[in-house]
Amino acid sequence: MKPYILIIEDDPDIAESIRYNLERDAAFTAQATLTGEEGLAAALGRPGGARRPDGSTAAPDLIILDLNLPGMNGFELCRRLRTEQATRRTPIIVLTARTEESDKVRGLELGADDYVTKPFSVRELVARVRAALRRSGFDTQMPANYDDGNLIIDYPDFAVFCQGQRVKLTRKEFALLSILSRNKGRVVPREQLLDQVWGLEYYGEARTLDVHISGLRKKLGVCGGCIETMIGIGYRFRGCADPVEAAGN
Repeated sequence: MKPYILIIEDDPDIAESIRYNLERDAAFTAQATLTGEEGLAAALGRPGGARRPDGSTAAPDLIILDLNLPGMNGFELCRRLRTEQATRRTPIIVLTARTEESDKVRGLELGADDYVTKPFSVRELVARVRAALRRSGFDTQMPANYDDGNLIIDYPDFAVFCQGQRVKLTRKEFALLSILSRNKGRVVPREQLLDQVWGLEYYGEARTLDVHISGLRKKLGVCGGCIETMIGIGYRFRGCADPVEAAGN
């Protein structure tokens, strides 16, 4: 299944250029809307919104969002998308001519996953789309879910169950679990996890990763022990066929 990208951009030439380049290598399907209201309807599968190519009303796998939209602007739209159940975890890449640091900070605080300024390189934008999809756990080459009898991970629906009980995770916690589980049995270096979950431009403390892993283990309960710490290297997911309580960081 190809990832579906929704473009919300009021300049039809830019929107078409992005759509064309996303679909050119047959890796994505994409559609564009020109206003915030149309974009919201399309993202939520509401009447008046563009449908996915397969005709479904499911939320897009990623949204490219301009800020200077007529009517509902991009800031308000980003806030609305993060309050809706269907799109609260959907990766959002802001694409805008606004270059002020305050605008970038505001966009990221409202829930955007990345911020690209115009003029932009289409090649870089496509690379950022791929990276954001990887961080969200989307991978067309991987199975739709993981199930070892105790832990179930439904990647497309961002759903996790441990021994039949649903586990509520944040976006970053889910991304960490997705990466680790899809590399079952292999050690994933700390640098790789920081890169894929927080992005190449993350300059915060490396301790952030340990804190998130600790929180993830606690939420998983008996399934949390399936994530092993490889001191000084990273983490390894060994599966939960025989789950044990998580301990330590």
